[in-house]
Amino acid sequence: MAGAAGAGGGEESAIEAYGTGKKYRRGWALKDCSFRLPAGRICGLVGPNGAGKTTLMGIAADLLEPTAGTLRVFGSAPGSDEANRRTAFLAQEKPLFRRFTVAETLRLGRELNPGWDQQAAENIVRAGNVPFEAKIGTLSGGQRTRVAFALAFGKRPDLLLLDEPMSDLDPLVRHELMGTLMAEAAEHGTTVLMSTHMLAELENVCDYLMVIADGGLRLAGEVDELLAAHTLLTGARPDGETAGVPASLARHTVVESRTSGRQVTMLVRPTGPIDGVWQSETPNLEELLLAYLRSPQAPPLLTASSQVSDRVGGQDGAKAVAA
Repeated sequence: MAGAAGAGGGEESAIEAYGTGKKYRRGWALKDCSFRLPAGRICGLVGPNGAGKTTLMGIAADLLEPTAGTLRVFGSAPGSDEANRRTAFLAQEKPLFRRFTVAETLRLGRELNPGWDQQAAENIVRAGNVPFEAKIGTLSGGQRTRVAFALAFGKRPDLLLLDEPMSDLDPLVRHELMGTLMAEAAEHGTTVLMSTHMLAELENVCDYLMVIADGGLRLAGEVDELLAAHTLLTGARPDGETAGVPASLARHTVVESRTSGRQVTMLVRPTGPIDGVWQSETPNLEELLLAYLRSPQAPPLLTASSQVSDRVGGQDGAKAVAA
């Protein structure tokens, strides 16, 4: 079954959300979230704790029902046979049966998933020298995570949802498993939506990005386009100006401004040539993410490919980067 085509010129969408929201007794965890994730992307999902990342993934994985709006996975409703067949979800807790052996765990995966790839699952386990006869409860955190990855990839999903799966691992194990993840995804064209707080590691992994803050989407699109749409400015505050955005930059969108003495550092979305004497450079991904996380009041920015075709700009004030 062909997936839904979105704003990307007929390109298949892995996920499309239309005004999706989830409300709990304490308030909205996710509100009016509209976007598309094109198929085949490795997408980092970033935001502070409580921003709505896990809620969004739970809706996509059919673990939660949205209070408002709709969400589609490859054009189908979460929980449908089509979506279930094509989606795998790995939670941060990585729930596994502790009394099962590794071999029994993989057998369970084989019994529950018609398209199971036993060889792929075993290869991921062997790459970490994890004994097949060992019980899950006796494994280290890194070994359990590797077995959980084996279950996820053994299903051969078209969409892999990862909710901070490596946050409890040491840097070496995290690096090894990230390499395994990227290799498997590249070989099979898997779409990956990965929630993480490891901002520095996203630079060489993700080609797509979504930032959620206060339950809403703040930034979405191709990493290269998002970086190119911003400029990092550094310079001395003009004489006579003691606070606020310098007058010469008033016509541009200033995402964040920080002052140290007379020196000002700003992340700007230029609307044309920048006046004044400023040192200008393209931000790196970590600088971009931190600026948006520190400035949730900044206007949202969604590139064209991240906007749903029949509800473009579903977020109030969202702007598309020129293609």
